[in-house]
Amino acid sequence: MQTVTIKPKKEIRISTEAENISPDKFAGKTEQEIQSLEAWIGNQKTTIGELFSVKVEGSAPAADTKIVMEGDFSRVKRIGEGMSAGLMIINGSVDMHLGTKMSGGKISVKGNVDSWAGREMKGGELIVEGNAGYYLGAGYRGESCGMRGGKITVMGNALDFVGEHMCGGEIIVKGNTGILPGLSNNGGKIVIEGNTSRPGSEMSKGTIIVNGTVDEMMPVFKLEGDEAVDGVTYKKYTGDVIVNGKGLLYIK
Repeated sequence: MQTVTIKPKKEIRISTEAENISPDKFAGKTEQEIQSLEAWIGNQKTTIGELFSVKVEGSAPAADTKIVMEGDFSRVKRIGEGMSAGLMIINGSVDMHLGTKMSGGKISVKGNVDSWAGREMKGGELIVEGNAGYYLGAGYRGESCGMRGGKITVMGNALDFVGEHMCGGEIIVKGNTGILPGLSNNGGKIVIEGNTSRPGSEMSKGTIIVNGTVDEMMPVFKLEGDEAVDGVTYKKYTGDVIVNGKGLLYIK
């Protein structure tokens, strides 16, 4: 087992990109090797060691590498990008693009995540104990497919466009979401335990389950009647009929 603990050396106020913070990139490396990995602060190239203190215990492949992040990473983007294995525990909040294109492993965040967490995720698991920003599990600008696999769980609330262009995988939001969850969905499953508004617009495939209140429905769904899902009875809708969609929308 390899455990890597990193902490900001001082408060980070400028937008920072650190896609090299990942079990895949840290696995088997010494403290000095990790410190030399590239990062960006604003438009200036720097290193992990310039920004963070690094402590390494043991040596192991990515699957047996654990990264523990202590402190405020709320201005640090692209953490865990492309990770395929291992464990990341973030004891704080993080900036945008957490877990982008990850295909395996697990990221656990004790705070909040900013927009595009789990962007184009292919596998693995992302757990957020706080709130999530916009475009959770979505695709970035111009991408036709967002999340493809894996699982995202948010214990708090999420803002607008949860799972936009989602093609697979599962997103669970324990709280409320903003408008248009499941926009242009083409697969996958979204479960919203709280309230939302205008779910499933332009969806062609996939499933959305809402256990709270839907403030506003898009007039593009056909009511099919009642149906039980996991022992709970919902109103079942199909659509978006405008795009000949076969998506399923269940509202309690």
